[in-house]
Amino acid sequence: MSTFVNQLKCAQRAAQLAGELLRSRFSGDKIVDELSAHDVKLRLDKECQQLIADELRSDFPDYAVLGEEGGNGGDYEWIVDPLDGTVNYYYGLPLFCVSIALRVHGELQLGCVYAPMTGELFTAHRGGTAQLNGQPIHVSQRTLMQQAVVFVGHGAHDESGEAGIRRFAHISSQVCKVRILGSAALSLCYVAAGKLDAYIEQSIHLWDFAAAQVILEAAGGILEFNPRTNDPLTGAVMAWNGKLPLHSALEFPSPLQS
Repeated sequence: MSTFVNQLKCAQRAAQLAGELLRSRFSGDKIVDELSAHDVKLRLDKECQQLIADELRSDFPDYAVLGEEGGNGGDYEWIVDPLDGTVNYYYGLPLFCVSIALRVHGELQLGCVYAPMTGELFTAHRGGTAQLNGQPIHVSQRTLMQQAVVFVGHGAHDESGEAGIRRFAHISSQVCKVRILGSAALSLCYVAAGKLDAYIEQSIHLWDFAAAQVILEAAGGILEFNPRTNDPLTGAVMAWNGKLPLHSALEFPSPLQS
């Protein structure tokens, strides 16, 4: 089991501080730094990352900070997403969160995900017990795809778009429901808590899922990351409760022979 108790307390404090800043600005005007057809970058992203970095460095000044808003690596490295679900936040939807993980010598050791509008604080040490607001959580026990509720991403703004739409249709025909919440970290934590059963996304960044991976695995789930050859921080993620036949469910049927 991980012994990074003080580091998790520090991450929790930093996540809650950033979360309270996000909640205080939620109903106000948002300053946009960059707006594209499928994404938005807010000035608040950078403000929250700086707040988090300052808080983390106050206790652990020698640790590096890597995140969506930049940073550098190291043997002891915080991995930060200051606002996961930026588009939700910008449009006034309450499903967003702050995500902080710690990676030591390349291995994730702890995760903290805080959703300020719902008051959900997910935490875990590597090898420990996943918790939601201090209470243990565990993945669902569902084994049948037709009973499952899954997240299936199908981004239309990159090379994975067409394949993603095809995969979405293929999976949606097999499960009870498909949900797209707009926040990777929060969705993965919901798999950890048994509220969702699986998460499938073709293109995702390390900081989007690092903290939630620790929480999910501590809750009994499985996460597989397949990075791109030209970008080890970005790739495909498949996560589930470890009981669903997800690999076989993702296989497309062979075309009929003429």
